[in-house]
Amino acid sequence: MMDPLAAISRIAGSGLQTQSKRLQIISENLANAESTGSTPGADPFRRKTISFKSEMDRLVGAELVGIRNVGTDRSPFRIEHDPGHPAADENGNVKKPNVNMLMEMADLREANRSYEANLQIIKKARSMVNATIDLLRN
Repeated sequence: MMDPLAAISRIAGSGLQTQSKRLQIISENLANAESTGSTPGADPFRRKTISFKSEMDRLVGAELVGIRNVGTDRSPFRIEHDPGHPAADENGNVKKPNVNMLMEMADLREANRSYEANLQIIKKARSMVNATIDLLRN
């Protein structure tokens, strides 16, 4: 069994890694929210999704969070009528990505707060380790 303070840092570190990947996926979705296909009727960017899993770390003796997979959202594309667009089909309709900006921004905020919470846990654990070392010195 690992030292409890080191285990706390390891658990929070796994949270940092997964939230960092989540932030990356959200950023890709936001950056491509208006990316259409390059040819008439072509599919546009498809929103990416991420799912998490818990995995047992025997060294720590606790559950860590990990990434189960990065997938794609299979919901339908938005259709907009824009006959002058290069990706417009014969009816003048353009397929737009299935990215909902409001949902992505809410997800971004949640991921950011989760990242910050894990970072604060690591800072507190480090502070407690330093306090313990100071007590042992005196």
